[in-house]
Amino acid sequence: MLLALSLNKLAPLPIKRLVIVIAISVNAGSILTPLGNPQNLFLWQTSGVAFGAFVWALLPLCAALMALLGIVTFAMFRNAPLDLSADVEAHPVDKLLCVVSAIAFAVFVALADAHHAGPGLAVLAIGFLLWRREVVFRVDFLLLLIFVLMFIVLRSAAALPSIHAAIANIGIGTPVRACAAGTVLSQGISNVPAVIVLAEFSKDWRALAFGVSVGGFGIAIGSLANLIAMRLSGEKGMWMPFHLVSIPFGIVALVIG
Repeated sequence: MLLALSLNKLAPLPIKRLVIVIAISVNAGSILTPLGNPQNLFLWQTSGVAFGAFVWALLPLCAALMALLGIVTFAMFRNAPLDLSADVEAHPVDKLLCVVSAIAFAVFVALADAHHAGPGLAVLAIGFLLWRREVVFRVDFLLLLIFVLMFIVLRSAAALPSIHAAIANIGIGTPVRACAAGTVLSQGISNVPAVIVLAEFSKDWRALAFGVSVGGFGIAIGSLANLIAMRLSGEKGMWMPFHLVSIPFGIVALVIG
């Protein structure tokens, strides 16, 4: 997203369409791994399955949605070269930081897979604070706080007795119902609070993962990635064009799921 906005300053781009497709692609691509999005991380930790097993289970859905995304992208854009001759500023890469960060990420994944995510996070945070504190201070903690507060508020709303009773009466004991419930509930309260609520009624983590992954499409609130993309773009009049693409995409994604 930031790359697209930076390029738009150097060469004219169809930025609104790019923002829409980037938001959809983030939701589609993040489905594959446990660390791709918060709902996957929650299901991975609560299910107890191995990292590789999780990826293998979500691979068919991710592959199908990426293929659908390719069709949508081909239909929305034409192939045209970008003139980036105005970009004369040097952009040095901190290779040491890249290497250390990649190693630290692999270590954290291994610790999380062994159910030691908390200690792993503490070690990495302390290590980077001692070594490169400026990197830690560049993290948008206000945005993270907004996420936390949003999840708390929406999770509390979803925990209302009336909503719990409705879910219990409908019943999500089958994979199809669990998947559909994840998609529908995500449209109202976002997919992370939705999976937290539904996990109390179904232990079929794969069906829930399919449902809340598909639930990231459709209405913008279905995934925070959608809201972040539109907020960062700074473009006016994004809501209508976004939903004209995202809602049909979500319907097809639900059928595939």
